[in-house]
Amino acid sequence: MRWDALFSDMEAQFAEEGKLAVEAEISERARIDAASIGLADRLRGGMGTQIAVHLDCGRTFEGALSHAGADALVLDEARHQVLIPYGAVARYSGLGRTSVSEPSQVRRRIGLAHALRGLARDRAGVTVVLRHVQSRDTGLTGVIDRVGADFLDLALVSPGEARRPSHVRQIATVPFGSLGAVRSWNTGEM
Repeated sequence: MRWDALFSDMEAQFAEEGKLAVEAEISERARIDAASIGLADRLRGGMGTQIAVHLDCGRTFEGALSHAGADALVLDEARHQVLIPYGAVARYSGLGRTSVSEPSQVRRRIGLAHALRGLARDRAGVTVVLRHVQSRDTGLTGVIDRVGADFLDLALVSPGEARRPSHVRQIATVPFGSLGAVRSWNTGEM
């Protein structure tokens, strides 16, 4: 009788050790999987949800996440769209835990410069928030004239004015590293 109890006890111990080993393996694989998730994948998992993006400069933008590219995201606010480079962000609020990888090689390579060139092509009025300016300054308003490899030239005009030579106050050259956000115009304030 004692032998049966001993073997039953040993069998239970082996079963428990096996269960713990499987759980440890699952935990380790989950940590490895989490370590391979990139920020863009994490953001893509929150597509369409309302999030807040807190910039290094202290500004916060809130809206529905509509795009997560190679190095920038787009938020849809009630009346604007905001293009925000990942490097300008201090933190995000409202993201879930889901991640989605981008299956398209082409979409994976579309970055900040591509989006800015589209705005320049469309002659869209924008307000540029600088990454390291921590005042409540509304930013630089104008139309993107051209986009280089790592900078943009912004023709400074008043919101709502067409980009005409007589309306341009100056041309501001902004390095990509200084971009905090690029917000589409509405006739109102930034």
